Amino acid sequence: MKMWNLLKDLWRTKLGKMGLIILLPMFGCAIFAPLVATHSPYEPDLKNILSPPSFDHIFGTDMLGRDVFSRVIYGSRVSLLVGFVSVGISVFIGVVLGAISGYYGGFVDNLVMRLVDLMMCFPTFFLILAVIAFLEPSIWNIMVVIGLTNWMGVARLVRAEILSLKTKDFVLAAKAIGLSEFKIIFSHILPNAMSPVYVVATFGIGGAILTESALSFLGIGVQPPTPSWGNILTQAKDSIEVAWWLSLFPGLAIFLTVIGYNLIGEGLRDIFDPKKRLSHLR
Repeated sequence: MKMWNLLKDLWRTKLGKMGLIILLPMFGCAIFAPLVATHSPYEPDLKNILSPPSFDHIFGTDMLGRDVFSRVIYGSRVSLLVGFVSVGISVFIGVVLGAISGYYGGFVDNLVMRLVDLMMCFPTFFLILAVIAFLEPSIWNIMVVIGLTNWMGVARLVRAEILSLKTKDFVLAAKAIGLSEFKIIFSHILPNAMSPVYVVATFGIGGAILTESALSFLGIGVQPPTPSWGNILTQAKDSIEVAWWLSLFPGLAIFLTVIGYNLIGEGLRDIFDPKKRLSHLR
């Protein structure tokens, strides 16, 4: 019910509505890909190699005659899976470490924050490249690596929220009745600190999709024949002068998806901001 109310509030914001209009059809296509895709994303058709967009192949075909529309639709499954799972991992790590750091302070806080500083010294994308170079390229490795290298911002955000909440009256009352520290942190303080995390997580999904696409474009991400927007673009770079559709449609899918998540993130930020909430939800 809370999720439904959040969606209704999001629909009332201009930016949130635009984001939902962009992303809901993509979610539908990803979920019902076997029904939406007009052809198999794997089956080659040697009679239609590099065929331009037509009624039979609305996004054209690639150098093996495979339908680009079907590959883009199935590629959306990969992108959404990578986005949600990797951000879920990073949010879980960031929330736990940030909550513990902010609540206990002192040595624990210094230890966690120095770890955050150390991780942030390395450019995230190059750190991912270095880790992936030692692992077998696969969608699961990509999701885990992206998640393990993007939790620092969430940890800092949660820590700041916990620091401002742990001196509130409801926390003091929970301590007075003898609740355990674990229950105080994760049942009383943390639920009140999650609003900004939702905003950051939404932006993070778009960033994770861009990272996966870049890794797949470089050939160390999702491996063919599994369709991914990044590896479709990799195949397109050698034929860009004669097959413009191979780069246009997957590139447009990446652009619209990232824009959609950013718009929803802006809408959520307006919803959770008390100063903007009234003006945007009229």
